[in-house]
Amino acid sequence: MANIKEIAQSLHQAAHQAKPITQISLEQNLTLDQAYEVQKELINLRINEGETLIGLKMGFTSEAKMQQMGVHDLIWGRLTSSMLIPNNSTTARSQYIHPRVEPEICFRIAKDITGELNETEVIEYVDAVTAAIEIIDSRYQNFKFSLEDVVADNCSSIGFAVGDWMPVQESLNNLSMELIIDDKTVAAGSSNDIMNNPWKSLAAATRLAAKYGEPIKKGMYIMAGAATNAEFIQANQTASAKVNTLGEVSVSFRWTIDQSQLKHLGPLITQTPSPYKNKKGHLTVPQLWIIKLN
Repeated sequence: MANIKEIAQSLHQAAHQAKPITQISLEQNLTLDQAYEVQKELINLRINEGETLIGLKMGFTSEAKMQQMGVHDLIWGRLTSSMLIPNNSTTARSQYIHPRVEPEICFRIAKDITGELNETEVIEYVDAVTAAIEIIDSRYQNFKFSLEDVVADNCSSIGFAVGDWMPVQESLNNLSMELIIDDKTVAAGSSNDIMNNPWKSLAAATRLAAKYGEPIKKGMYIMAGAATNAEFIQANQTASAKVNTLGEVSVSFRWTIDQSQLKHLGPLITQTPSPYKNKKGHLTVPQLWIIKLN
C-alpha cells in the first residue's frame, strides 16, 4: 500500500535540495487518486512552512499530449506563493534540477467558484487575463515519469510569472503564442493549442477542482496550460513568452545569486519579500533571490 506521507516528504525534500529521485512508480504502485492525495500532502508541507495556496495549473491540455500519456482527461496541480516570480526578474538556476519553460495564458479569478462551470459561464468569473510563463521542473531523474508520478509531483510545478493584466476577452481563439530564449523564438503555437479554446481549460479546472474538493477563490491565478513544447533553460539565459493581444512576460536565470553578490549590486536588488519567505523569515522552495530589472 502506498505511503502517502512518505512519498510527499521525499518529493518535498527533492525540491528543497534540487536533487532528483527515482520514479515512485518504479518502486510501488500508485493509483491516480492516490497520486492526488500525495500532491495534496505535498502542498500541505509547503503551507506548513508558511506558504499560501494562490492558484491552480492545468496540464495535458492538448490532444497530442493526452495521447502520448495514454489518458483522456487533463491533470491539474496547485500553485503556491513561493512559485510566483515577478515579471522581468532574475531567478537562481541552481535552485532547480532540470527546469524547462513554456508559454501560457493565465486567468485571474474575480469571485469564488464553488462548482463546475462551462466555457461560457466561466467568463464572468474572471476579471483579467495575461501572458504567462511557467517553469516546470520534475523531481524525477531524467525528467521521466508516469501519469501517477507527475500528478504526485504537483504536475512538475516550481515557478511562474505573469505579465501585465489585460481586460477579459470573450474570444481567446487564434492568438499567436511564442516562447523566446535570448531573443530567439524557440517554439511557437496558438491559443487554439490549449484545448482548442483556453476558456475550456478554465472550465475543466472548475470541474476538477470541484471533484477533488479544492475551492477556487477570488484572486487566484489559473494557468491554462502550454501552447508549445517545454524547452530547457540554462543559467545566463532569459526566457520570454509573448501572446498576441495579451502582452509579454520574461524571467532571467543566473546560476546562483547569493547575499554577497547582492551587496555589490546596490539599490536595484531586493531580497525576496513575502510571499517568498515563510512566516519565520526563512526562504522557501524555490529558494530564490530576485533582482528587479525595471
